[in-house]
Amino acid sequence: MSDQALKIGMIGLDTSHVTAFSDLLNNKDNTYHVPGGKVIVAYPGGSADFELSYSRVENFTKELKEKYDVQIVDSPEAVAEQSDVVLLESVDGRVHLELFKRIVQYGKPVFIDKPMAVSYSDAEEIFRLANENNIPIMSCSSLRYAEGLQAVLADDQHGDIFGIDCYGPLAMQETQPGLFWYGIHTVEMLFRALGTGCVEVRSVTNEDHDLIVGTWADGRIGTIRGNRKANHQFGAVVHRDKGSQFVDVYAHAKPYYASMLEKIMVLFQTGKADIDQAETLQIIRFIEAANESRKTGQTVKL
Repeated sequence: MSDQALKIGMIGLDTSHVTAFSDLLNNKDNTYHVPGGKVIVAYPGGSADFELSYSRVENFTKELKEKYDVQIVDSPEAVAEQSDVVLLESVDGRVHLELFKRIVQYGKPVFIDKPMAVSYSDAEEIFRLANENNIPIMSCSSLRYAEGLQAVLADDQHGDIFGIDCYGPLAMQETQPGLFWYGIHTVEMLFRALGTGCVEVRSVTNEDHDLIVGTWADGRIGTIRGNRKANHQFGAVVHRDKGSQFVDVYAHAKPYYASMLEKIMVLFQTGKADIDQAETLQIIRFIEAANESRKTGQTVKL
């Protein structure tokens, strides 16, 4: 990529990330302005059977057009044609593979907002198509880049990490199976700390809470506590050889999505993703396994 500002296109205007990203990129007065590109074109999209998608498209589209002077077009292909890079933002993970297929021919670097897909097979196919066409690609939740989490993981004075207990809200949406809707945030925190190597998952669930336990091949254990009542904040405790560290993801004023967008711009500018594809695929498989265990109560092998 050249040193000139990248022309950024957006596909799917049904999430608050579209306005948040547009302000960080297009508004130089934003405290956490991310340089290097400008959102110039977007396709609204939306899923007719998902209320949290179709109900938000109109207002976000209007804001992008009127506040950020973004051109609104009638197809994903038109976005890819007019941009250097693409933010695939559709809140509905079911449509990501289909949308990616429509723009893969243009060869533009793509960031796919969480979840990359709501099945391992879809995620695997997205990566296959991206690799076949030499397209730089990345997908993740912003929680993995929360400043509070990054600071704790970088502070290794207490020795090696042997586990992490993550917690956060776990609302359910019928069209986004189980943990794919909100659980992906805590799953990303879990894998940011422990990396790949999870071999089995077991879930305990009731109406109000879930507890998901992952076991790694080397004996490390990571947990996720998902809440549908009472505490709806995110956080974690990292366990090390010489002590445990509390992760306060709210301790820093910088939004998670600003930290994530900086990594996305590195992808767009260099073609190098900050996250290995194998890790993203295992995150999707972990969620599938956790969802299966929620239904059966049994331990599920990855």
